[in-house]
Amino acid sequence: MRAARLRPADVVRLGGTGLRTRPLRVFLSALGIAIGVAAMIAVVGISGSGQAEVDRRLDALGTNLLRVAPGESLGGEKVRLPREAVVMVRRIPPVRQVAATGATGANVYRNERIAVGHTGSLSVLAAGPDLLTAVSGRVRTGRWLDSATERYPAVVLGATAAQRLDVYAPGTRVWLGGRWFSLVGVLDPAPLAPELDGAALVGWSAARTYLRFDGHPSTVYVRAEDSQVAAVRGVLPATAYPEKPGEVRVSRPSDALAAREATESALTGLLLGLGGVALLVGGVGVGNTMVISVLERRPEIGLRRALGATRGQIRAQFVTESLLLSLFGGLGGTVLGTLITSGYALSRDWPTVVPVWASAAGLTATVLIGVAAGLYPAVRASRLAPTDALSGG
Repeated sequence: MRAARLRPADVVRLGGTGLRTRPLRVFLSALGIAIGVAAMIAVVGISGSGQAEVDRRLDALGTNLLRVAPGESLGGEKVRLPREAVVMVRRIPPVRQVAATGATGANVYRNERIAVGHTGSLSVLAAGPDLLTAVSGRVRTGRWLDSATERYPAVVLGATAAQRLDVYAPGTRVWLGGRWFSLVGVLDPAPLAPELDGAALVGWSAARTYLRFDGHPSTVYVRAEDSQVAAVRGVLPATAYPEKPGEVRVSRPSDALAAREATESALTGLLLGLGGVALLVGGVGVGNTMVISVLERRPEIGLRRALGATRGQIRAQFVTESLLLSLFGGLGGTVLGTLITSGYALSRDWPTVVPVWASAAGLTATVLIGVAAGLYPAVRASRLAPTDALSGG
């Protein structure tokens, strides 16, 4: 006598029959797997969507912006860039655009009755008409400084400065440097030049006339050809300050945005680990469900063994049942994680990115967990003697 061989389709039908007879228990067990997979996919998807948004913003803003600022001298003295720094940097052939800001040392207040020390950490910077284009900034309300207004007591506020002063309407007066300046515009946040957000910007000529500005730039913004950014970066210190090139710092604002995104990836790794723990807990729940299923179905197992089913066929039946249970949870979790990612990305106006590898990894993990969770109950079921199983012993 030889036992009948079960085809794979028969094994799948047997495993599915066990699931159909206990729908509520199957649903709750699969839910644990689904939550774990959804958490992992949502974390990876939201992180990927955030990275795609950063890349999109950088593409729009440009990655060819370099920032030149004074560093620290060996003796600890305050370093100042020469007045001719902008003119000298503009002579570099691959440089397309140069703009600068200069620290005036003045303070800005909402009105003249505010106490002198209550500056709100706002700075007053001298700026030229070409600054906004160089840093890819945008005006929210009003207008930017031009050849006319940059010579008169007119001011443009950064996004943070306008919020702290609670001043937004063009034409409003603010107390700046001991005299009234008229607000002509308010800027949107500037990702590539965040120092402008908390600043009041006045024209270069007006700063020299009304604020006793000495004309030394504190920051120089340089736009270079995309293919020559590294080369320009290498010669900027010696060009901006030939006498002391070692006291000049050159940075790339787009690198700072990328570094911030890399820092946020550490939190992503932590959340991914929590999703893995949830998935493991779901696997334990599947294993527990399968153990209980074996205990409840002892008569069924005994009858199948008495009719000629081999131990291998019994093991295959319960491993398949566990595998299907985990797979259903994995598929549900993949759909749920994708929906969570899409909803969050849409709420933030981000592109939706769900890496294929994340979905594949989630389903692979559920398959492995399903096999591992069902192996012990399957082996236990296959070792039941037909007489003991039928008698309920």
